[in-house]
Amino acid sequence: MTEQDSGEPQHEVEDTAMRDLLRVPVGERIALSSYDASATPGGALAPRSKTDGREAIARMGEPLADLQERLWAASTAGDRRRILLVLQGMDTSGKGGTVKHVVGLFNPVGCRVRAFTAPTPRELRHDFLWRARKRLPRPGEVGIFDRSYYEDVLIGRVRELAPRTEIESRYGRIGDFERSLTDDGVTVVKCFLHISYEEQRRRLLRRLADPGKHWKFSPADIDDRALWPAYQEAYEIALERCATEATPWYLVPADRKWYRNWAISRLLLEHLKSMDPQYPKATFDVEASRERLREED
Repeated sequence: MTEQDSGEPQHEVEDTAMRDLLRVPVGERIALSSYDASATPGGALAPRSKTDGREAIARMGEPLADLQERLWAASTAGDRRRILLVLQGMDTSGKGGTVKHVVGLFNPVGCRVRAFTAPTPRELRHDFLWRARKRLPRPGEVGIFDRSYYEDVLIGRVRELAPRTEIESRYGRIGDFERSLTDDGVTVVKCFLHISYEEQRRRLLRRLADPGKHWKFSPADIDDRALWPAYQEAYEIALERCATEATPWYLVPADRKWYRNWAISRLLLEHLKSMDPQYPKATFDVEASRERLREED
């Protein structure tokens, strides 16, 4: 029996498509070299050009805003659910661009964006997850981590910022942390923005060509390119060890900015639809209130 024959809404097929297509296999070895960073997975759903991508994102604006409002409203009646979007990727992969173009579809009142830079001396005095716990979205919110606690098993591993035994222990602690989040009503959407070595070079050159973007550039970005293989390995390990059925990783090809923005917008829409937040029922007599207002005439 087809889905249409069964009487189920046809859009349900679309609602699970991107989560299935972009999900990193759980319990399998990951080789990033086998993933095309310029691909546009999505079949008939995926836009085929920058113009199509922008139009498709714009069409998602209204349903995303509606679902976000419902999530926020549900929290006023005690619903503890919320979303945490985790964005990870090499420099220039588009974490900031995703925040600008995707999160811009939401009402900022219900969003909480946090960028993870180098830890402060105070943060270094605590466990590596301490600063993440302090920045989590509250019930009803859509939270975004631009980089995250994963930096402590990425740059921490590549730059040897902690003993290897400490790095190894962090994968399990991340798993425990994310499990505690899901137990508390947090839907964790982890996206690895997969950019190619060649595309990163082109984007760095464009930054150097534009004085208005020099603030985004650091000569250290070139130094990190020499460590590309080590970073790719660190990401592969993080994707393998920290992907579960409840908190999967999504690998988003990021060479095409318009596709990256569309895919992450789509992932958020699918997760919000799956959550299906509802407006809380009135706790007062609606008809009596209506009559009182009519009597003012």
